[in-house]
Amino acid sequence: MTTAVATASSYNEAMVYSKTRLGADQLSGGPRLSRRGKLILFSLLGVVLAAAVSLGIWSAVGSDKYGSSANGCVNFTIPNTMGGALIHYCGSQAVSYCRTAYASSDKLSLLGRPQCELAGLTRAKVAAG
Repeated sequence: MTTAVATASSYNEAMVYSKTRLGADQLSGGPRLSRRGKLILFSLLGVVLAAAVSLGIWSAVGSDKYGSSANGCVNFTIPNTMGGALIHYCGSQAVSYCRTAYASSDKLSLLGRPQCELAGLTRAKVAAG
């Protein structure tokens, strides 16, 4: 049993409808899902959960080609205006960079020297090349 009240405070205003009590249909919590609807809903939730778990595992154990300096590649991050800049050199570029890093004493060169060592590009190797 629902009681509705229509009021108008002046002649030019429209009638306003408002419910004063909730009916039994509104107190029960709304429409129920059928068995098929529940199956579809839980299947979709399972797929989303499996995708999230897979993404988490992949990001935790996946390889990173810019991870660390090794095998003739020099990788490191330097402070920059927008947070940080990635420095990545391989092959002849890495040898050239390391040769310059060992010859200079600026901040970028000092940050790069340990990474040159990790990449196997020691001072003796780049000076001879």
